[in-house]
Amino acid sequence: MARRGKKRELEEEHENHERWLVSYADMITVLMALFIVLFAMSQVDETKYQELKESLRSGFGQSGVMMHEKNTVLNGQGATVSSAIVPDAELEGLTPEQVQMVDRAINREEVLAHQRRVAEAQNEADRLDEVRRRLEAALAAHGLEDDVQATIDDRGLVISMVSRHVVFDLDLATLTDRGREVVDTLAPVLRDIDDPLQVDGHTNQAPGKPRYYASDWDLASARAITVLRHLNEQGGIDKTRLSASSYGMERPLVDPDKPGSQDVNKRVDIVVLTSLPAESRELLGEQDPRAAQTSANDEGRTS
Repeated sequence: MARRGKKRELEEEHENHERWLVSYADMITVLMALFIVLFAMSQVDETKYQELKESLRSGFGQSGVMMHEKNTVLNGQGATVSSAIVPDAELEGLTPEQVQMVDRAINREEVLAHQRRVAEAQNEADRLDEVRRRLEAALAAHGLEDDVQATIDDRGLVISMVSRHVVFDLDLATLTDRGREVVDTLAPVLRDIDDPLQVDGHTNQAPGKPRYYASDWDLASARAITVLRHLNEQGGIDKTRLSASSYGMERPLVDPDKPGSQDVNKRVDIVVLTSLPAESRELLGEQDPRAAQTSANDEGRTS
């Protein structure tokens, strides 16, 4: 009888001695999961990050954790971040502090990703601005600076050959002598860069169809192809870098109701296409140094 009681006492002591391992193992598992999440977030990959966020949502349970997306102005930059991850009454497995920790990590990564996209767009805008300056210097050397307008938008550097000095004659897709001189001046600078070039044809908003073409689309297309061929055949630009598009009268450069707009809207655009990913490309126009300078000058005049 005494031996049986002693055996039961030993078993109880053994159980009490090892019970802490269960809590310790749970804590180690939670910490390991947290460090895996933090490590994964430190690897910058936008696609994988989105997959991680979705896996966190499903892993924590849609009924247990909800992510409410909303737009927030972050330090005046207009960044979009997620609001706090809010646990409901049925949340199991994570404490509110742990949920907030994961939420802060996600928000921080979204902020850093936005900052990286802004930096990428800024660097690309600076590079394209340097190309623009080289083009403008070449045009100015030939007295052609008023024939071209160059801007930066989400496509890249847009070089608009406006017809203020008659790049194309009325209803024709043949370059005038001055138009050929403009293209010949642009070609050496464009040949020295590696970016793909898209040549866009445009007509003005004059009523009725063109005299020698079935529609404005046909005329705009013919003008784009004329410039494309000149860049390739006379300018020596590799044909694999060139493509053409037609927009007819659908994308005026200047409001058609303004005086003189029809001369400007009849044009060909040579677009130096950026290779930025879509998320950064959306910010490219905002980083145009010349646009920022114009905005600052406007503010100075109104103040």
